[in-house]
Amino acid sequence: MDQVFAPWRIDWVEREDGDETIDGCPFCVLPERDADRESRIVARTPRSFVILNNYPYNPGHAMVIPREHEGDYAALGEADLLDHARLKQRTFEALRGALDPDGFNAGMNHGGSAAGGSIDEHVHTHVVPRWGGDTNFMPVVSDTKVIVEALDDTWERVRDAFAELDGARLDGDDDAVRFVGE
Repeated sequence: MDQVFAPWRIDWVEREDGDETIDGCPFCVLPERDADRESRIVARTPRSFVILNNYPYNPGHAMVIPREHEGDYAALGEADLLDHARLKQRTFEALRGALDPDGFNAGMNHGGSAAGGSIDEHVHTHVVPRWGGDTNFMPVVSDTKVIVEALDDTWERVRDAFAELDGARLDGDDDAVRFVGE
């Protein structure tokens, strides 16, 4: 039997049946909560936010998400598109500062469940930091992916890197970085 140490999964295991992130769209519910660290939100603008993926392909795997609940990228308005694109730029910059990857994969699961996303009714873009040699024998031989850093540690590193960017405001230790006035 393969065993993988994943202590951050206890929150999912111990969740209450009525947890609104299960029944509703998590991308609508999570930014409304007053719990950025717990929700893994690292940065916000008035129209978009960045959240770390709970099931990362690599450390720093983030999603840039418009606040507008829309499943069709083409239906987003101009202001939402621009804000989403600008926050993606900042995400690349923050991840470079926090993790120093060799490159990135960025992409959107768009067009319904056939595109491979588990949340297809709310547009979001995945940004995955990549390093030379980050794929090794484990996924090939044992169908196991090794994540080398706990999500809480990654949250702090990435949030702190966002805080270093122009226009950033950080209110508290458990809050996401805010970019306002755009």
